[in-house]
Formats: sequence, C-alpha cells, structure tokens
Amino acid sequence: MKNVSSPAQSGYLMPAEWAPHQATWISWPHNRASWPGKFEPVEPVMAEFVGVLSGSELVRINVLDAAHEKRVRKFLEGKANPRNVMFHHFRTNDAWCRDHGAIFLTRDGDAPLVALDFSFNAWGGKYPHDLDNAIPPQMAAALDVPCMPIPAVLEGGSIDVNGAGALLTTENCLLNPNRNPSMSKAEIEAMLTSCLGASQVIWLGDGIVGDDTDGHIDDLTRFVAEDRIVTIIESDRGDENYEPLAENRARLEGLRLADGRPVEIVELGMPRPVEFEGDRLPASYANFYIANRVVVMPSFNDPADEPNRQALARCFPGREVVAIDCTDLVLGLGAFHCLTQQVPAV
Repeated sequence: MKNVSSPAQSGYLMPAEWAPHQATWISWPHNRASWPGKFEPVEPVMAEFVGVLSGSELVRINVLDAAHEKRVRKFLEGKANPRNVMFHHFRTNDAWCRDHGAIFLTRDGDAPLVALDFSFNAWGGKYPHDLDNAIPPQMAAALDVPCMPIPAVLEGGSIDVNGAGALLTTENCLLNPNRNPSMSKAEIEAMLTSCLGASQVIWLGDGIVGDDTDGHIDDLTRFVAEDRIVTIIESDRGDENYEPLAENRARLEGLRLADGRPVEIVELGMPRPVEFEGDRLPASYANFYIANRVVVMPSFNDPADEPNRQALARCFPGREVVAIDCTDLVLGLGAFHCLTQQVPAV
C-alpha cells in the first residue's frame, strides 16, 4: 500500500464518527445461533435502536430477502421514521456490520467518497463468513461509489479515529496471528497509514473478558473529540478486567497528538458482570454509537448505567445520549457500535 494509488496518497482520510453522516448501515440480526435460546428479545431492541437513529438520519438495513424485509418492517412499524429507512437484500452470515461492512473514507474534490473492502475472516476464522466478506462491494454499488479492495484483514471495531490522523487500536487484536500473520507491527502501522490516513497509531493492550474479537478497541477506548478520549476502567481490583483496563489506562497517561496537543482522558466505569450460563459477556459502555443528533449507549439494568450516560452526555453537549438496554443483545457478544457502520456525508 505504499504506491501512489493508496487511499491516503489519493487524498482520502477516515473521518471521525461524529462527522456528519448521510446514513447509518446495519445488518439485521437473523443468526439465531449467535443468541442461543434468547433471539426473541433481540429484534425489539433493534427496532428501538433504529427508531432512535431514524429520527436524525437514513438507516440502510441489510436483510436476507423480501420475506425477511417484511418481517423487519413489522418490527419497525410505529417505531421508526419510514422515510428514513431503506432496505437492501444483501445476505449476511451475521449482524456485525461494523466488522464486515465497508469502511468509508472521504476527500475534497472528485470521487469524494470511497469504500474500502478489507478482508473479513470472522475474527480469526471463528465463524462462517463467506456472505459477510462479500458485503463491502455491494454497499459501494448501492451508493454508486468506488470500492477499493485491500489485501489485509481489518475489522471496523478494531480501530477508532479522531478524523485528524490519530488512530486507536490494540495489540491483542491487530498483532494476533489469526489476522495478518505475515505482517509485522511496523507493516501494520504502514497499512493503517496508507489505507486510512493515520499519522499516529496509539496502541493499547488487551481487551475485556468475553470478547471473541480478540480485544476490539470499541469495547475499551474511544475518541469523542479530536483531543478527548473516553476509556473504560474497572474499580473492583478482584475483577478479571481490572488489570488489563488499568494497564490500558496507564498507556494513555500523558498522551499527546502528533501536533503536540495534550489529550483529555475521560473515564467510564464498567457494569457489574453480565453472564449467560456461567460465561462472562463483553458488556461495556464504550460500545456506543455516535449518530447525527444522538449518541446511543448500551445499558445493562445496572446502577452504573445513568452515571455513565451522564458522563457521555458531558462529552457530547450537542447530542442527546440515549441509553437502550442491551442485557439480552450482548449475548451475541456485541452491542450498538458493533452493529453499525456510518456512511459519511460528502
């Protein structure tokens, strides 16, 4: 990716999530194996989520076929703005559009929007992914924008950007040999630079317990402004998440952007452990999604829900922060950020 045709050398940059969207793209849940014995509560939560999003932007929804679209429309009746919902018959293996969807970049001038098609291998070959891996070109075609295939594995949930060149990620994920085993850390940084326009890569360590993605950043630490980051901490020293989250927090201490600006660190807490049949689930308030006029935060019927919602609200004074209960949804091992992919406005 070092030639002149790389996205960055063509003037493209991945904008921050809070930059204006023309749409939010999701893949509607249908794989019951992802929510064993608890699929029924998932679709009503999704309908509530789409209802909130459709108040401020178009929501594009991947469904399996016409029958699936009809089913989803019934869930959305009376909840979503029908003028802000569009369906696409793009078959998927699962619902995690953040990871299998295209990653969109923007630039000034002609062809202002481009879709990047990274390889998707279901977090190291953990699940079937043939349909998911074919989604990015279909998204690009629906938008009538160029699609650039990238010969590397990268999931959208493994990175977070400030729109000004800084990129957050984890060693646990991007250096895992189940992704790009032939690439060194320096080569991965070069790929992030040439493909996404990153001028500064900020590496954290391990992810939270129960995360089958090998430590995605969107459960840990997120940019909420060019020079402000929210990061998850665990206050209970006896909790198995305490040490990795404390180590990540320590890495952020004294962080400065490439231009020398200091970065403000805002701490969010963790909910009490959310478990299913004895297994810890990756419940995290960091898995929020930033839409045009709202921020949707997962909640877990926990006393920490409202304090964390208020902390996020202070980071987004121009947006309403809406908490939606994800106690059932997180059984699928993800929440709202995992389910979405923003399409930037151009």
